[in-house]
Amino acid sequence: MAGKFELYTDNAGEYRFRLKAGNGENILASEGYKQKASAENGIASVKSNAGDDGRYERKETAAGKHMFNLKASNGQVIGTSQSYASASGRDNGIESVKNNAPDARIEDLT
Repeated sequence: MAGKFELYTDNAGEYRFRLKAGNGENILASEGYKQKASAENGIASVKSNAGDDGRYERKETAAGKHMFNLKASNGQVIGTSQSYASASGRDNGIESVKNNAPDARIEDLT
């Protein structure tokens, strides 16, 4: 089963998206956007930047967990991962974004 983007509104009324792998696991989440079109542009940016390994910022949290940000060409964060127990788990998450994002359909839940 292919991955998908879910476009939704949060409790504050902002538009957000999350990328889910084919197994339903969340692999990337966006910030909140005031306008739906801005969130849709964010999805397009994830799709176009996902394949570029240089766009991934690999980080370790203060608690020793591992996570990543996907950045656009201008350096702006367009998606953030969950926390992973290991660096290899994080790297698998990056590979999942690379594999799922480019062809993922958009499910509009707004």
